[in-house]
Amino acid sequence: MTPQQRHAAFRELAATLEGIDLPAYTELGRDWQEPVIGEGHPQAPIAFFGRDPGRDELRYQQPFIGAAGQQVRGALYQHLHGEPMPDFAASQRVGEGYFWANTVPYKPLGNKAWSMKVKKRFQPLVADLLLNAWQGQEIITLGREAFFWFAINQPRQIKQQLEAFWAREDRFSGHVTVVLENAECSRPLHLHPLPHPSPLNATWYKRFPGLLRARLGQLQPR
Repeated sequence: MTPQQRHAAFRELAATLEGIDLPAYTELGRDWQEPVIGEGHPQAPIAFFGRDPGRDELRYQQPFIGAAGQQVRGALYQHLHGEPMPDFAASQRVGEGYFWANTVPYKPLGNKAWSMKVKKRFQPLVADLLLNAWQGQEIITLGREAFFWFAINQPRQIKQQLEAFWAREDRFSGHVTVVLENAECSRPLHLHPLPHPSPLNATWYKRFPGLLRARLGQLQPR
């Protein structure tokens, strides 16, 4: 699928999607059928995979740019430059060497996770994005919803494999490999899960930067 075909297909699915936060799109002057796809450098060694965009992602038309995304980008900057991220503009630039994607590229009402039915509808397009717009293998998943997206449309044993891995105490330092495929190609992907970096995630929010820096130390040594 070409980028143009994929983009048109996202818009077509959005046309019949219930639950998009239309007031937020209207308030920000954004086209509610336009996906915040993310993408990034096709040869990036690492991809970040999250749940869905929020208000700031709509405002700037960039993925992972809001409060949770600033946690990710701040840890990236610290890893790459050895010092705290100085400003918002630096947070935008620091993501240029990575690939970014979400389970569904539209903001849901109330910032609630999209249903499994919706994620299944979008799965073929998101899989095509990961397989054809990006050439890497290392994916840092952010939160449970993002991690278990890789069980959608997979054999039952894959879901069981991911459930068993998620139950491990070392899930935020180990990794698991799954094969993602569509009609055009397939590729093994190494999933490196982390907790969701939202400020609402009281259990893990303060620990997230250290966990991500440890991941980056494994995958992209300075």
